[in-house]
Amino acid sequence: MRALLVATTNRHKLEEYRAIFANLPYELLSLNDLHIDFDVEETGTTFQENAELKALAYARASGTLSLADDSGLEIDALGGAPGVYSARFAGVDTPYEKRFPILFDRLRGVPPEKRTARFTCVITIAEPSGYHQSVEGSIEGLITDPPRGTNGFGYDPIFLVPELGKTTAEIEPEHKNSISHRGQAALKARALLEHWPPSPSSPK
Repeated sequence: MRALLVATTNRHKLEEYRAIFANLPYELLSLNDLHIDFDVEETGTTFQENAELKALAYARASGTLSLADDSGLEIDALGGAPGVYSARFAGVDTPYEKRFPILFDRLRGVPPEKRTARFTCVITIAEPSGYHQSVEGSIEGLITDPPRGTNGFGYDPIFLVPELGKTTAEIEPEHKNSISHRGQAALKARALLEHWPPSPSSPK
């Protein structure tokens, strides 16, 4: 059983990864478990750059195989914004229900069918040596107004999945997790871990 640091302090997120990685020979640990209390500055311009920055920094700090992710909402009519700044859009402390009108204002005059967007998530797994691999998941949709649904969080109430006719805040959590950007990326990360090279100190 090998330790895998999941770069989060969110217990719910850790449990989600534990469920997806069930039956793999890894013991998942959080930043709290290893008493790591520093944040990695997300200076990248892409989700992959930020995921790599975090995974590599925590792997080196902990001396442990580490996983980190970065995700966000990309709206085509806004040139991909808010993108990597999704969590900080309009200010870190601004509630999402106050961010929505700002986005709607910027989309004024854009017809509904042109409000194409996607949620994207990149997961990076890194060794303390610097060896790392990344995987990506995404889900396509449209920005809808007004917000709908209470099941999700973040931008979920304004992200419509056309083939379902529902926002990601109206989809049942179990179904959402199977089609979401994070769920897709996590399944690809599981496949990586299934074939991950043994650590130098592990028996051959």
